[in-house]
Amino acid sequence: MKPNKLLFFSSLLLLFSCNQNKYDLIIKNGLIFDGNGTTPFLADIAIKNDTIAFIGNLSYYANADEVIDAKGMAVAPGFVNMLSWSTESLIEDGRSMGEIMQGVTLEVMGEGDSMGPISEAMKVDAKKSQGNIKYDIPWNTLGEYLVYLEKRGVSTNVASFVGASTVRAMELGYANRPPKPDELERMKKHVRLAMEEGAMGVASALIYTPGTYSNTHELIELSKVASEYGGTYISHLRSEGNKLEEATDELIKIAKEANIHAEIYHLKAAGKDNWYKIDKVIAKIDSARKAGINITADMYNYIAGATGLDAAMPPWVQEGGFDQWSRRLQSGTIRDQVGREMSSPQSDWENLCLAAGADKTLLIGFKQDSLRKYIGKTLAELAAIKKKTWYETAMDLVVSDGSRVDVVYFLMSEENVKKQIQLPYMSFCSDAASMNPAGVFLKSNSHPRAYGNFARLLGKYVREEKVITLQEAIRKLTSLPCDNLKIQKRGRLAVGNFADIVVFDPNKIQDKATFEKPHQLSEGMIHVFVNGEQVVKNGQHTGVKSGRFVKGPGWKSE
Repeated sequence: MKPNKLLFFSSLLLLFSCNQNKYDLIIKNGLIFDGNGTTPFLADIAIKNDTIAFIGNLSYYANADEVIDAKGMAVAPGFVNMLSWSTESLIEDGRSMGEIMQGVTLEVMGEGDSMGPISEAMKVDAKKSQGNIKYDIPWNTLGEYLVYLEKRGVSTNVASFVGASTVRAMELGYANRPPKPDELERMKKHVRLAMEEGAMGVASALIYTPGTYSNTHELIELSKVASEYGGTYISHLRSEGNKLEEATDELIKIAKEANIHAEIYHLKAAGKDNWYKIDKVIAKIDSARKAGINITADMYNYIAGATGLDAAMPPWVQEGGFDQWSRRLQSGTIRDQVGREMSSPQSDWENLCLAAGADKTLLIGFKQDSLRKYIGKTLAELAAIKKKTWYETAMDLVVSDGSRVDVVYFLMSEENVKKQIQLPYMSFCSDAASMNPAGVFLKSNSHPRAYGNFARLLGKYVREEKVITLQEAIRKLTSLPCDNLKIQKRGRLAVGNFADIVVFDPNKIQDKATFEKPHQLSEGMIHVFVNGEQVVKNGQHTGVKSGRFVKGPGWKSE
């Protein structure tokens, strides 16, 4: 062949090779943490459409519309939040600023209460209970809600469990009694529909009404349905304090009898007198795992939790929903009884305010503008101002605000937080909404975990205190929760997987939010990709909303 013809065909071959290797984007020179917990390695990653198309050396015969130099940066799969309360905040602001700026690309919702199924009567109650965020409810099932979010536009992927409390409310309302056989069968049908619509499993929250009214048998029966589809039973235990060991036994019993993977929401030993129990709970979990019962857990990385004043009052006074609860708290005889129970240890319900102390119960959110001046005060401080007991003050606040009132309880020990982080089956959650430090979100304070839980793990506990390695932390944030939930093609950097990718500076990633000033975004996250589209670029949100509804293992396509 003549030299000029050889050059011609060589040029064609080179052009063909380059076109074959044309990508949408290449991330070059990054330190790759693939999600498996193994030693990181230097490599390039190419994205084509919504997929990871190549991992390796792209120095030759590859080009892309855009190239990002990630030299000195960590490149990892997007993080999974095992317990997000962004159900309403994503309707208000689909950018999910608080979480996406930490690298969270999948928010899993549905602790006990899920956004579906929902009856017309429940819609009325839900509209009445809405706080600063107002919205219509055009959906009727959990699947319809998640499709609604996806179509509305969200920057993170979204998934949800179906709430055991929600299916109970569908059939029993807020009655404190076991379901009748026909009611239980209908509850199981609601779970079945949710699983086929894409729910991750069934979730319970057993210190809140109406969840606290559920007995073990009821939960086993609902879990059996989820198990048929390969789902998970996940639970806010019936006690995180005085009866923590017994509550753990209940979860293990449910997992065994329903033949289902079970996870403990935000594992903790609440109250100083209970801190020693964490070792006993870990031993119970280890024993169950050795016996072939798949038990896992998640946690947030703080010594305080956030919920409402309902967690300081007996379940019986809350029966029937908020209106009846509020009405009872205005009866002198009932108030006296509630006060006696709130101020002394009880064996049949969990009192987080008594466990923390009124001086370590921080008021952070009200519906009424007239009460927002008390945000940042402790319950003890406000009680002193009102010249009343802490429990009388708590009852007054619930009635006058028309809500359960948002509070932070300081309950846990730092030693236990570090011990739990090291557990091989521990993943992570915020147990909070994804917020934005602007607009309606500034009308109340939040727990700093809403803005900082994941960055805090990588900054404080990995880089500064070296509790676990960076590769192990990333495994717990990515492949571990995806494997637990049986989510395919996410949680690892691998060719063919969806391109949920984060690029961050391991020397700078850090939470900034504090209890005093919670509305502060974390720092150090440079780039975030969700389904191949860039949501964060050079530390700034791009406005892209490429998140999808991630379906659970029982999903049946239409």
